[in-house]
Amino acid sequence: MMEWMLGLQALVGQNADWKQLMLTAMTPLFLLGFVAEWLAMRRRGSLGQFQWKDILANLSLGAAYQVFELGAYALVTGAAALWFYGHRIWTIPANAWTILPIFVGVEFCYYWFHRTSHRVRWFWSAHVVHHSGERMNMTTAMRQSLLYSVTGWWLFFMPLVLLGVHPAVVFFLYACDLTYQFFIHTESVGRLPPWVEFIFDTPSNHRVHHGRNPQYIDKNYGGVLIVFDRLFGTYEAEAERVDYGVVRQVRSYNLFTLNFHEFFAMWREVLRPGPLWLRLKHLWAGPEWVRE
Repeated sequence: MMEWMLGLQALVGQNADWKQLMLTAMTPLFLLGFVAEWLAMRRRGSLGQFQWKDILANLSLGAAYQVFELGAYALVTGAAALWFYGHRIWTIPANAWTILPIFVGVEFCYYWFHRTSHRVRWFWSAHVVHHSGERMNMTTAMRQSLLYSVTGWWLFFMPLVLLGVHPAVVFFLYACDLTYQFFIHTESVGRLPPWVEFIFDTPSNHRVHHGRNPQYIDKNYGGVLIVFDRLFGTYEAEAERVDYGVVRQVRSYNLFTLNFHEFFAMWREVLRPGPLWLRLKHLWAGPEWVRE
């Protein structure tokens, strides 16, 4: 493990939640970024994407997510990740030679977690919270669900742990990935040079991901990189103006409703009378699947 992480680990404990520590530490920078975005858009006279009830809901969802993730890590995720690490195939150190390949591995795992979160309703029941906002500004990145640990986001990163990367390194680099993503939730930045748009997830690429326009749905899953979308056929360039939100829009500012509306709807479908295998299909089929 990186030397400075070992030193910090001595202060915060052996089983610290590096993802949440990193995101919590970055919160002041996130807020400064949002203020800078707001000032830039005010100068342009383009404050349509800033609605204060929506922003307060985003901030509240982000705070609740932070607290719940810390609790979930202490109770389940941390111990589970260390169990996987105890059954690793090799031991892969984090150093100047390995850190970039490990990060690309984290990005690869994130791509499949993110893609699955759109195509499997069990995971979508958590991720839908992030997409239910109808406006795009940096606080939209804080629009996160209490259910992520319940549905099992961390399982997608365990292949790296089984290969031999310490969970602290995996979760820290995932936090770096999420930190980058905060700053691409914005309309204040247009299209960047073609080579940047080709390699990286940019504000333009990520606006597409949040669109409910038919051609934008389930596109551009990358976190920092967009290359896996190009490789696996899920890339779409920004063309027409993005209509933000989800197909079945919830339109609520209530934190309980925002966190649980899709999760409860999914289980109502599972419990509806019918053949058991069709009832259970609501858990793994796409969010758009309906039973006859």
